[in-house]
Amino acid sequence: MESSVSSRPTKFCHACGANIDAMAEICPKCGVRQTGSTAVAGGSDKRILPVFLLCFFLGCIGVHRFYVGKIGTGIAIILTIGGFFGIWVLIDLILILTGNFTDSKGNKITVWT
Repeated sequence: MESSVSSRPTKFCHACGANIDAMAEICPKCGVRQTGSTAVAGGSDKRILPVFLLCFFLGCIGVHRFYVGKIGTGIAIILTIGGFFGIWVLIDLILILTGNFTDSKGNKITVWT
């Protein structure tokens, strides 16, 4: 008799809650596409919306960088008066909106909420 325990990682479907293969893009039980699966795609567990809002409102003191774990560059933004008078913050806003901003582990932050 074969063991039914699989050594492959699993995740829960965000629509029906079924336990599915971690690499599944579509739930085999309910057929819903699994968007926002950050663990599989190598993405970050952080979300774009909080990072964007922190950068927009408190970017001159680097709060968004502290939020994603980039402590060193957060301190650098503070010491350079908002990242050379806002240039660094503007670049970060563009990176956030285009989905190219990364966390401290180098994982892209791609999920909005």
